[in-house]
Amino acid sequence: MPINRRELLISAGAGALVAAAGAARAQNRAAPDAAPLGTTGGISAAPTGEPIRKTIPATGETMVPVGIGTARRYQGAASPEQLAPLRAAIQTFHRAGGTVIDTAPSYGDAEAVVGRLLADLGLRKELFLATKVGASGRDAGLLEIEQSFDNLRTDKIDLIAVHNLRDTATQLETLRDLKAAERIRYVGVTTSFENQHADMAALIAQAKLDFVQVDYAIDNRAAADTVLRAARDYGAAVMINLPFGRGRVFEAVKDRPLPDWAAEFDCKSWAQFFLKYVISHEAVTCVIPGTANARYAADNIGAAYGRLPDPVLRKRMEVFIDGV
Repeated sequence: MPINRRELLISAGAGALVAAAGAARAQNRAAPDAAPLGTTGGISAAPTGEPIRKTIPATGETMVPVGIGTARRYQGAASPEQLAPLRAAIQTFHRAGGTVIDTAPSYGDAEAVVGRLLADLGLRKELFLATKVGASGRDAGLLEIEQSFDNLRTDKIDLIAVHNLRDTATQLETLRDLKAAERIRYVGVTTSFENQHADMAALIAQAKLDFVQVDYAIDNRAAADTVLRAARDYGAAVMINLPFGRGRVFEAVKDRPLPDWAAEFDCKSWAQFFLKYVISHEAVTCVIPGTANARYAADNIGAAYGRLPDPVLRKRMEVFIDGV
């Protein structure tokens, strides 16, 4: 079973922090790709200074390369007690310069929860909203997309992508029509399945895509030679899902301390170690770890500050993880 946040915090001697974060942690314990806090006791405040920014090739627009993923974590939140940690996560994230929030119709009612929170916080115009279309057929796709606009309480969505390459040609045609009508800003495709990497790479080479989203982590580097290479060569921005490998990377390091050389790229926690590895890839534009309370938001967005590992350090990180 993947190590959870409680175990990691206790191993670092952070009993008091466990008590303070109990309610938020309980909401996320079942989330397989959530980010445990660092073994030094956790990051409780958002970082200061200027974050790193990466460029979207299609337009030259830049974004902070750490976002928020909403799969599972935002589903079913309705009561004030359930919404409070999610609201705090978005606030902390936004105050630290983060803008990208990724969701999808297939994430239960996560779109509607995000829409409600952003309306309450008055942040819609300050954030980059990404969602997906996973229907088959033009009419079904349009119906799902219109529901996303309603759920997110907005008349313009920054990015809609074809989810898991489902009915790709039909849905891309619809999305391009919506882009031409200025209802969406970017179009793309997504997958979280390695068996779709080759198809996605081929599609990137054939179709002009603004964004692609793919699974990639320090222990899951398969996309590097397919999707990431094609995206770099053909000018598509890249969002990364599952950057923690559904918790595998935290299970691998367990209660180990960070290696001393992690300080060479300003890394303060294991979550930042794994995220800095991902965003230091030249093709990666943004990573979207699941983030459902303020402590995790502060820890994750910290990966967008300070230095990133260079190719030599990236290789050292790979060797380290491959050997644990």
